[in-house]
Amino acid sequence: MPTTPPVIDISDADLEDLRARLRATRWPEPWPVQDRWEAGTDAAELRRLVDHWAHGYAWRTHEAAVNALPSRFADIDGTPVHYLRYDAEHPDALPIVLTHGWPSTVLELTSLAERLAAPSRHGGDPQDSFTVIVPSLPGFPFSPQRPTLTEQTHELWHRLMQDHLGFRRYAAHGGDLGAGITSRLAEAHPESVVGIHLLAAAAPAGHDPASLTSEETAHLASATAWQAEEGGYMHQQSTRPLTLAPALNDSPAGLLSWILEKYRAWSDCGGDLSTRFSDDFLLTQASLYWFTGTISTSFRPYYEFAHHMTRRVRSVEVPTALALFPADLAQPPRSWAERTYHLTRYTHLPRGGHFAAHEEPALLADDITAFFRDLRTPARRGSRGRPAATDTVSFLGGTSRRPRWKE
Repeated sequence: MPTTPPVIDISDADLEDLRARLRATRWPEPWPVQDRWEAGTDAAELRRLVDHWAHGYAWRTHEAAVNALPSRFADIDGTPVHYLRYDAEHPDALPIVLTHGWPSTVLELTSLAERLAAPSRHGGDPQDSFTVIVPSLPGFPFSPQRPTLTEQTHELWHRLMQDHLGFRRYAAHGGDLGAGITSRLAEAHPESVVGIHLLAAAAPAGHDPASLTSEETAHLASATAWQAEEGGYMHQQSTRPLTLAPALNDSPAGLLSWILEKYRAWSDCGGDLSTRFSDDFLLTQASLYWFTGTISTSFRPYYEFAHHMTRRVRSVEVPTALALFPADLAQPPRSWAERTYHLTRYTHLPRGGHFAAHEEPALLADDITAFFRDLRTPARRGSRGRPAATDTVSFLGGTSRRPRWKE
């Protein structure tokens, strides 16, 4: 049911202002490149999408769809947090918090959340269902930015799950920025976090270069090469984000250009965005950043991490799964992740990229479900309350017994 008041309610005047700005875009002078996307966002593709955004895109339809999502709000000591809640189809289901990254919103996680909450609708077992909580990152669309520089997002998530929602024990999943938040959540609250499922692994806090395996050395070399070729956005957002922010907050075409290139470069689209994302999905994401004025505040996690305002991940002791999609930004070897995490599942998926929850929700849901199936039943855990280590294949165990996850 739609929330009251609606999550987003854009006036006719603000909608017309957006369209007028799009129609009046001051396009830069083109210059020759060998490949259309070689030097950044392709001008022809951007012009096509801007024209559709100004003249054909039906914002009111998508606004209504956003407002029909199962939105809730929490006040965590004065910090408002927006989240989606999908109730499980089976009683006493394991709660799980899903955390998105950048330049994403909670919209990318809705298909995944629906599959996890109601697996029987997709051929799965109702006993594998989760109560799914999908918070909007502070400073991203729907959630205002954090009021201080010291408050940590993972602590907001813990208080949301335990204090506000009453979940004594819960699971967590995240990719991109969400992987770091999920890792810090597990490190800080191992007594509450059953296990974590990640799409990216934090680098070890420290290591002896002489101890690196050949796979780890190759991984670091690949990461260095990627940073040199693709990391300009990260450097800017980490060092001088407030120089960039006014331009993107003032020009919808500029905002779309900034995030559009990432959807193409980081997805398993083979260079063709339309194979993974509809025009309307991309424009809805851009519209949410535009109407909420949050592109600037979405840069804060980069700046704060680079300036040591964010807690570094050192050692995660709870059971951890790492799922790697082939077109994602990095493919760390298992041994690299094991330097930081108690890794019990390591999976290479056959297709998909950085936006896996949207690109391949079925594959991701299956991997999350397989990992947590054993962790649902404390009696099946091994020594130290942990399950036995699994390999890179799907874990097929399970049982009909379910613990209660609330006090």
